[in-house]
Amino acid sequence: MRVVRIRAQAGRASPSPPLGPTLAQYGLPVERVVEEINRLTERYSGMEVTVILRVDESTGRYSVDVASPTTTSLLLKFANVQEPSGDPAHKKVGNISLEDAIKVALIKKNELNAKSLKAAVKSVVSTARSIGLTVDGKDPKEVLSGIDKGVYDEYFSSYEKQWRSGEGVRETT
Repeated sequence: MRVVRIRAQAGRASPSPPLGPTLAQYGLPVERVVEEINRLTERYSGMEVTVILRVDESTGRYSVDVASPTTTSLLLKFANVQEPSGDPAHKKVGNISLEDAIKVALIKKNELNAKSLKAAVKSVVSTARSIGLTVDGKDPKEVLSGIDKGVYDEYFSSYEKQWRSGEGVRETT
């Protein structure tokens, strides 16, 4: 079994290099695999995703899995910003809502090393800070302090069921 990791633009993979030749070297039906990758990644349109291709070279059977986009990619998409700040301490490039941070935490649940929704959101808000985003117009440090003090507990409670059930957010805006 061969495992191949490919970075691709969600919903816009094409058989041109480097993807097409990579698929062809394993004897896979390039057009069909590219269509499947695009179908599986279309919900992350506009972001780069990691596609995990598992190939059984002896039978030609394969499976395609898609890892969710990076936390940074998701935050940039929610903030409608193209790239992170080169100087996040002094130059803010966008803003997200706390609800956006919660949505990112739900999307990334299986990849974050967090035991609670609150811990996951704190991780996401910290990432927002490191790339020059504000949260609800505030410095993310201030929001983190509010989370620690329980300021947003009532807000978190409305998402706890979704967190515990393992239901991620399926679509991003």
